[in-house]
Amino acid sequence: MSRFSRARKSPTIEGRRAVLEALRAGRETHLILIADGVEPGAQVEEITTSAHAAGIPIESVNRAELDRRASTKHHQGVIAFVADAQYAPLDGLIESAKSSGSAPLIVVLDGIQDPQNLGAIARSVDASGAHGMVIPEHRAVGVTPGAIRASAGALEHVTVARVTNLSRAIDQIKKADIWVVGLDMAGERAYTGVDLTRPTAVVVGSEGEGISRLVKERCDLLAAIPLRGQLASLNASVAAGVVLYEALRQRSIPMASPLGRGASEASD
Repeated sequence: MSRFSRARKSPTIEGRRAVLEALRAGRETHLILIADGVEPGAQVEEITTSAHAAGIPIESVNRAELDRRASTKHHQGVIAFVADAQYAPLDGLIESAKSSGSAPLIVVLDGIQDPQNLGAIARSVDASGAHGMVIPEHRAVGVTPGAIRASAGALEHVTVARVTNLSRAIDQIKKADIWVVGLDMAGERAYTGVDLTRPTAVVVGSEGEGISRLVKERCDLLAAIPLRGQLASLNASVAAGVVLYEALRQRSIPMASPLGRGASEASD
């Protein structure tokens, strides 16, 4: 099979920023399509320069052809055909986090099916300096073109472990001495009262169902994000971003009296 035939059967990355970040990350790329007459700019220029340097072919096609080949409606005139997404093993993610020089911070997603949410969470993971994400293989979205587009390319830089059983994965995380905090509206403590400076995995459930019962039972602590309005919950990506930035705040400015598993156990 020729390189061009292989490319046309490959998954896509769509949008200027997403394609650019894929090239910067060294993602195996078979072909890049750019719409005729696409507005030039710094991102398009860097895409073409990087592709030529890496020996990646570029084709100019009319806008109708690009629309036909796209998986999303937001390609911005640029599509890259790439190798399948590579997921990390969970033990590799844990080891990488523990050897990073900072306390591990991992996001575990339970039942997230919207690629927009996955992409937005990945963007917060990258921006906050967290070490990666864990997603289930079944009944959940993976690293799709829509998710990559929504992440503005952040998924090219975020380590994602995909597991067959989320409950067992949490058990493995806990055995690595990583504190597991589930986000739940009925949580016994506000998220700001949890010590997120310690090695932590934050579990985020879907908007409709939240965290599943089996996963919830395995969490060390359930934390709530207080709401003052009429809605019963936050968007999953917003909830993840709120807690990740609280972790970043705590890790930048030490808490005066952190509360967590150690504090709770000491008071028992």
